[in-house]
Amino acid sequence: MTASPAPQERITAAVLVIGDEILSGRTKDQNIGTIADHLTGLGIDLKEVRVVADEEAAIIDALNALRARYTYVFTTGGIGPTHDDITADAVAKAFGTGIDIHPEARALMQESCDRRGIELTPSRLRMARIPNGGTLVRNSVSVAPGFLIGNVIVMAGVPSIMRVMLADVTQYLKRGTPMLSHTIEVLHPEGAIAELFRSHASAYPDVAMGSYPQNTDGRYWTQLVLRSTDAKRLDEAVTTLKATLAERQLTAH
Repeated sequence: MTASPAPQERITAAVLVIGDEILSGRTKDQNIGTIADHLTGLGIDLKEVRVVADEEAAIIDALNALRARYTYVFTTGGIGPTHDDITADAVAKAFGTGIDIHPEARALMQESCDRRGIELTPSRLRMARIPNGGTLVRNSVSVAPGFLIGNVIVMAGVPSIMRVMLADVTQYLKRGTPMLSHTIEVLHPEGAIAELFRSHASAYPDVAMGSYPQNTDGRYWTQLVLRSTDAKRLDEAVTTLKATLAERQLTAH
C-alpha cells in the first residue's frame, strides 16, 4: 500500500500596522492590500490585521499576541528617524533583547550619505538600530533597512519602501500551497441568490465562498468568489454552482 503524502504545513500571517497617522485618518493605509496579495501568491494565509498607535505598550502587547498565534507577523511603520518612531525599540523589548546600531546597516547608510553629500546625523543613524539577533531586510529605495527577528518582519510604512522590503524578505519565508480563486458574476441582486449560495457553501465546506454585491448605474448584481488550494475541488464547486444557477434561470458568467 502506498502511503498518503503528509499534508502540507499551513503557513499563516498577521499584519500589524503601527502609526497615529493611520488611526487619525491623516494617512490612508496602502500596504495591507499589497501584503495580502503577495502572501496569497506565496501560499501564506493572512488571518488578521491590527492597527495600533505609536505607543510602546500597545505595540508590544499586539506583537506578542500575534507572533504566538501565527507563523509570521509583518509590521509596517515607525522605523524612521524621528522621536515617535519607536517600533524597533518596542520589538526589542517584546523579544527581551537589546538594541544597538548594526554595523552593516551603519555602513550602508554612511555610503548612501556620502554619495548624496549629506551628513549621517544622529537622527538618521537611529534607522540603523536593530534588535540584537535581527537580520537586515534590504531597502533599495532609501537604504535604511528593515529587519527580521524570530517570526517578525519589520518594514517601513512608506508604500514604495515597504514593497521593496517585502520583496527582499520573501527569500526567508516558508511557502504553502497557493490559494486559487474563481469569480462568477450573477446579474441579480445578492438577496435573490442568498439561500442558494448558502446551501452550496454548506455542501463544500472546504471551499471558501464569498458574496459581494455590486451596483452599476443603478443595476444591482453580485460577484460570487470561490477560493481553495485544491484545484480539483474548486473546479467541482464552480461547475456545480454554475449548473444550479442555470437551473434556477439566474444568469451567470
